[in-house]
Amino acid sequence: MTKNFSRLFLQASLLFSCISQVEAKTIERPNILWLTSEDNSVRWVGCYGNPHADTPNLDKLASEGFLYLNCFANAPVCAPSRSGWITGIHPVSLGTLPMRSRYSIPHDQIKYYPDYLKAAGYYCSNVRKTDYNIGDRKDFDCWDTNKLDWNTVKNSQPFFQVINVASSHESRAFGDVDETSHSPDAIQLAKYHPNIPVMRKNYAHYHDAVKNMDAEVGNFLKQLEQHGLAENTIVIYNSDHGGVLPRSKRFLFNSGTHCPLIIRIPEKFKSIRPAEKIGAKIDRLVSFIDMPKTWLSIAGAEVPEIMQGEIFLGPDVEPERNYHFSYRDRMDERCDSQRAVRDTRYLYIRNYMPYVPWGQKLTYLWKMEATQAWEDWHHAGKTDAVTGRWFGTKPAEELYDTWEDPDNVVNLIDNPKYSKKTDELRGALEDWQLEVRDCGLLPECERVKRAEDLGVTLYEMAQDEKHYDIKAYLGASELVLRAKPEQISALLEMLSHKDSGIRYWGMTGLYLLGENARSHIPSIHKLTNDSSDAVRAITAFTLFRLGEKEAARTCYLKLLNNNSYASLLVLNMIDWLGDKGEHYTEAIRQCSFSHQGYVENMKQFF
Repeated sequence: MTKNFSRLFLQASLLFSCISQVEAKTIERPNILWLTSEDNSVRWVGCYGNPHADTPNLDKLASEGFLYLNCFANAPVCAPSRSGWITGIHPVSLGTLPMRSRYSIPHDQIKYYPDYLKAAGYYCSNVRKTDYNIGDRKDFDCWDTNKLDWNTVKNSQPFFQVINVASSHESRAFGDVDETSHSPDAIQLAKYHPNIPVMRKNYAHYHDAVKNMDAEVGNFLKQLEQHGLAENTIVIYNSDHGGVLPRSKRFLFNSGTHCPLIIRIPEKFKSIRPAEKIGAKIDRLVSFIDMPKTWLSIAGAEVPEIMQGEIFLGPDVEPERNYHFSYRDRMDERCDSQRAVRDTRYLYIRNYMPYVPWGQKLTYLWKMEATQAWEDWHHAGKTDAVTGRWFGTKPAEELYDTWEDPDNVVNLIDNPKYSKKTDELRGALEDWQLEVRDCGLLPECERVKRAEDLGVTLYEMAQDEKHYDIKAYLGASELVLRAKPEQISALLEMLSHKDSGIRYWGMTGLYLLGENARSHIPSIHKLTNDSSDAVRAITAFTLFRLGEKEAARTCYLKLLNNNSYASLLVLNMIDWLGDKGEHYTEAIRQCSFSHQGYVENMKQFF
């Protein structure tokens, strides 16, 4: 009897095993091919409405899939944008929002999305762009390979394959613009660009680059088909942010954040399609931060709670977001700080450094012929209120109707007709900053110094209310950016606060009030010896505006001579003030503080 029972048990086990294997084969998971291009906004892709764009392969992909009309990057430049992609967490939470900063994060708490895909049985390949802007982990550690081998991929299904196409990168808009296959006459010129020959030629030159990118995308799609993988593979295409002519990449306008997104889903996975009709246009608001969660969900992998996006496609789709949020901080050697929130129509931007021009001269951007020609046109006095605005300082707040004004040149912030919308978006932005614990409400140098002194990452510092009082910083910054002369006593009170962040904001408010702060110069002078170098820097900035130039120079010289951790901010401030005489020559020359090498970049402007 025991033998019969054992035989029956063995037969039952084998039968159960066979049934399980059959079920495993019938529950097929999709391959995912994610094609990314660099730096091109929707303006450069034909299926988004530009009749002069030459992108037949992307247009065909859209006809075979779904065209997302409202997809936006969180950061308008590559490294911070990709930092959010790899983690599914906003760089303003991680501390990775300054360009090429490579600050560390707590890797024991925060994994990369390919880690979860691999745990779910996916073969993960990246060819071959990372640029994650994160320290203490090598970018390629999370991938199985950085080489494209379709045979290996085919034999390793399911797979997640990233292919980055660099032909549309900003650098492809550099160089000679005289010999182009596209006609300079056949372009859609943005309203903010002057209608001058070099600008038109640079447009045509970049159209050529995007055409090359499109051809590469077409080639990869052809390879997918040739290897018999198309019927099992979801294809995703999008750019990594907007761009690329001046006033697009690096800026929070439509031109810097509105990105193409096309997704083609094979018949066997039609249950997750966002619409029944192939070729449909999808209105859903999609944020880049949504992508990692969505890819994991589609793959049936674990979706960690720490990720901050919304799943926008697949069986576990979440409710559509009401708002998209974006941000900019330092770009290469140039300091700035902005936040933005939008719905599908209206865009609200908050400028935390309104005294800084939009069009700061940045080494890399000025390699472009169009940028140089635009600057020359402006200096010759030939720009108007629209084409010349980029070279001026910013208002504290901006509001644009992106349907009526896609180039974002008509600021509606003071129009009472839009006050309700402004209040809505302003409130949504502040709620979100509290939710994600936006760590960028202190100057970069100050928050880095604070985290280093505590021996923690920027993320961990910002998560701790004792060390990063975000409610206080939000309240202080709001008061400062909208301050009126009658609020000067509140600003003066902030100067004696124990928190350097509050002192920094208080002094910023006095700078913005200008002549209304003149009678308080003695109180301002005291902070030239503040324990925070960032506070000392903004104090000198304020004193210079109030005519106390020698006191300001003395303060800046001490900071530079001591290789201050605020050296990059100091050099930016001296440049903004236009104080480029002989006062700082030796101090600038000997200053050895690096700030990822960008102090040396700034030295060239003196």
